[in-house]
Amino acid sequence: MRALVTGGRGGIGSAICALLHAPLVLDLPEFDVSDPDSWNRVPGEFDAAFLNAGVGIGYPDVAQLPESEYRRIVGANLDGVVFGVRACAKRLMPNGGSIVATASLAGLTAMPFDPAYTATKHAVVGFVRAAAPGLAARGIRLNALCPGFADTPIMEAELRDAVGVPLMDPSFVAEAALQVLNDEETGRAWVVQPNRVEPFRFPGVPGPR
Repeated sequence: MRALVTGGRGGIGSAICALLHAPLVLDLPEFDVSDPDSWNRVPGEFDAAFLNAGVGIGYPDVAQLPESEYRRIVGANLDGVVFGVRACAKRLMPNGGSIVATASLAGLTAMPFDPAYTATKHAVVGFVRAAAPGLAARGIRLNALCPGFADTPIMEAELRDAVGVPLMDPSFVAEAALQVLNDEETGRAWVVQPNRVEPFRFPGVPGPR
């Protein structure tokens, strides 16, 4: 399997890479996932991609949110997924394949201590669900990984104290990512919690009365 991994030096990303044979690792400072030109320079062809790069910024009071930090988190967490999926669909997967975009449990529920993070991860889940049917015609599956709290550098000390729940080992999340990669369905959001990996069941939208 030829695999591409963004954020491959981070906690979950490095754990994913450890399960793969010679993946192409894309990470800062050499590779900026938010830059479309960077994606145009990615060499080779791939049949698997883990779009895992992401950041958290905090700022629970959005009145204090700097525009520069907002732009940074949108670039890393959302643009990196959109541009990555586009590059895979256009250039990297001519024979089809599977893409796993790392969202978060914050893509399915609110994370009040980081509203901007919550917004980007909700956007990733929505993008995956909406983009998957169009990519299916190219033989490409697209799914979202929605892990809960994992023991990674993004979990700063005050956040670790606040969550009050056991942190998952990155290796467990990485194994879940490979399970999602091999899922025959597309457009799903997979919840990853301690000892639990399953697709999320979205409620139906109420119709008119």
